[in-house]
Amino acid sequence: MYINDIHILTYVVAGIIGLLVGQFIDWCNIRMPEYKKIFSKDFFKEYLKNTKPKYLLMVIIAVLYISLLYFKGITIDTLKFMLLIPMLLSAFIIDLKLQIIPNRLTLTIFETGLVFTFIETLVAPNFGISIFVDSILGMLVGGGIFLLITLIGGAIAGKEAMGFGDVKLMGALGLFFGWINMILISVMSFLFAAVVSIVILIARRKKFSEYIPFGPFIVVASLIPIFIETTDLIYVLLKIFSLGTY
Repeated sequence: MYINDIHILTYVVAGIIGLLVGQFIDWCNIRMPEYKKIFSKDFFKEYLKNTKPKYLLMVIIAVLYISLLYFKGITIDTLKFMLLIPMLLSAFIIDLKLQIIPNRLTLTIFETGLVFTFIETLVAPNFGISIFVDSILGMLVGGGIFLLITLIGGAIAGKEAMGFGDVKLMGALGLFFGWINMILISVMSFLFAAVVSIVILIARRKKFSEYIPFGPFIVVASLIPIFIETTDLIYVLLKIFSLGTY
């Protein structure tokens, strides 16, 4: 049986891999903030013996992997985003809990993006120089937008408006998405942050001066262009900001 020209067993394998990766990512989320080794015997000696399965995280990654296979097929993009998605969810969880995005995680995202940039450049017709340029511009645009906001916000407010972890994360993600998508991700992340902040303030769960980590909004915004085409995203955002008049 085939679904979208891919055998159903391939989806099953992708789902199983997602379940395993989900549990491993929970281990990474514990070790990275403590600057401890990820690949360690402690994973088998201590973690697996004393920790219950993280079913929610496992299911989320499994569903995302299956969806990725359905929308992208068996391609380089699929492999690239299968590596990126767990790292994005790791950034989401760590920043939400500890309000930091470990440099070790950001560097891994950057290195992975750089490797795939070169691979896609080499395998593309006519050497794919446009892919390389788009990725580098994505890194500069993504990091540049947030760096500018951080510097201007800090100068106006007299304190750090946004963490440099967010700046580095956006720069690393630019290698995966290119400059146009990085603009869209920036817009969507601020849109999501505004909506959630208003809801939290109305619910009186945080004071206006309290810090709300921005990394989770970047992560959610970054997951969207993985599954939705750029042109469709531009259309939806134009509809939102024009209040449906576009």
